Amino acid sequence: MLNLSVFLEDSARRYPDRDAVVLGDTRLSYAQVDAAANQVANLLVDLGIQPGDKVALSCPNLPYFPIVYYGILKAGAVVAPLNVLLKGREVAYHLNDSEAKAYFCFQGTPDLPMAQEGYAGFGQAEGCEHFFVITADPAAGSPIEGTTTMAAALKDQAATFDSVVTEATDTAVILYTSGTTGQAKGAELSHANAVMNALTCNRLFDSKPASDTHLLTLPLFHSFGSTVQMNAGFSMGATLVLLPRFDAQQAVALFEKETITFFAGVPTMWWGLLHALGDTDTGVDVERIARNLRIGVSGGASLPVEIISQVKEKLGVQILEGYGLSETSPVATFSDPDRDPRPGSIGIPIWGIEVRLVDPDWKAVEGADEVGEIAIKGHNIMKGYYNRPEATAEVMRDGWFRSGDLARRDEDGFYYIVDRSKDMIIRGGFNVYPREVEEVLMTHEAVSLAAVIGVPHESHGEEIKAFVIRNEGAEVTEEELVAWGKEEMAAYKYPRVVEFVDALPMTATGKILKRELS
Repeated sequence: MLNLSVFLEDSARRYPDRDAVVLGDTRLSYAQVDAAANQVANLLVDLGIQPGDKVALSCPNLPYFPIVYYGILKAGAVVAPLNVLLKGREVAYHLNDSEAKAYFCFQGTPDLPMAQEGYAGFGQAEGCEHFFVITADPAAGSPIEGTTTMAAALKDQAATFDSVVTEATDTAVILYTSGTTGQAKGAELSHANAVMNALTCNRLFDSKPASDTHLLTLPLFHSFGSTVQMNAGFSMGATLVLLPRFDAQQAVALFEKETITFFAGVPTMWWGLLHALGDTDTGVDVERIARNLRIGVSGGASLPVEIISQVKEKLGVQILEGYGLSETSPVATFSDPDRDPRPGSIGIPIWGIEVRLVDPDWKAVEGADEVGEIAIKGHNIMKGYYNRPEATAEVMRDGWFRSGDLARRDEDGFYYIVDRSKDMIIRGGFNVYPREVEEVLMTHEAVSLAAVIGVPHESHGEEIKAFVIRNEGAEVTEEELVAWGKEEMAAYKYPRVVEFVDALPMTATGKILKRELS
């Protein structure tokens, strides 16, 4: 038997008074978080929620998230975390697809009325029977007429609970894919999937009990934040300092105030931190931040080598890059801190995981530096897409999961992402990988961030176009950057079209949404 909620329960027993979560002036100990999660579990049992039933959760990075998350698990139910940016129609889809029986939704803000959208979706989900509004102020009433607040529902619930016995192979979480490559599908992760991935992360980070303080700004509804920081952190009695929405200046202030030892982010977050740390007017003690920061992690997309170098120079930390997907719990490969980290590489397979490169027919691609699709096998592979056997069969065979990501492997076994297979550009019969072009563009002194796509072309089939954010004060022109690219890249690779922009469209997890570029 195994239940992911043991991470919270064990740390509450061992470190009851240690801060578990911090948000502004709010500090909740492990004992307090565990007691509140027990109340949630008691509520669900009283409502008739049975082991294996699905319970949805829409909540930004607030203390309520782990409280409800682990409370659902304690009751033996399955957590279905939802993207906080979903509109009513999209919420309805996720509730219906996951067959959720209950739904906890944060009230939101005037700019992001989550409860309003959530309740609209709830009204279109016939099988979802219970809706609770999580209010910022527990004493406040519900902003949605006719609905119950979570605080009111928990008021008379006991703060003790004997967690429901679940098997290691039972589903713990249904994580929905981002939907950037099609309709969102729910990846079913077992308790063993989630527990093993979190413990393996701690092995990689050399985590010590009750010693680390994480700055957690990665969305907790996403596998990166929930596994690498929340589950892994809670298993070791770490303190999680929450930042609901990434803001580089706020993040830097928290680095200093809360003595942050661990930060994980997507490339755009690291990019933002560098800019904030470079602002000499803030009065921030960069040297103190550097002394405290022990681990820096990047994932979600490949990190430009230039950013890795700048972080190493400014903070003295070698960013460790990992790779994974919701379907792999998520971590599949990671930089080995005991070996040459190889900047630009996603590392080697983590403990207990096999990785190989395959062609479209699942045949192994063996040669060093040959490009193939990443396939993964091991304890981290999902049970499948919920209620989608055909979609599952398309990506899984004999225990192997194919990712849709293209990579190469060097002669020492280190893997390097080349690109999403669907992002590959074919220009005049040549395969062009946007990732490679972006890496080169990022080395130009005037370029701050770049995204490359293929656009239709009469003679070449596709032409290469770059969207570029310039560094502050830089005045490089399109003609100059194209000419520079021609000098730096093969004739079929360099972008012939450059569009300068102030910002790039991104998902809630910080990935650049290339489908919105044209």
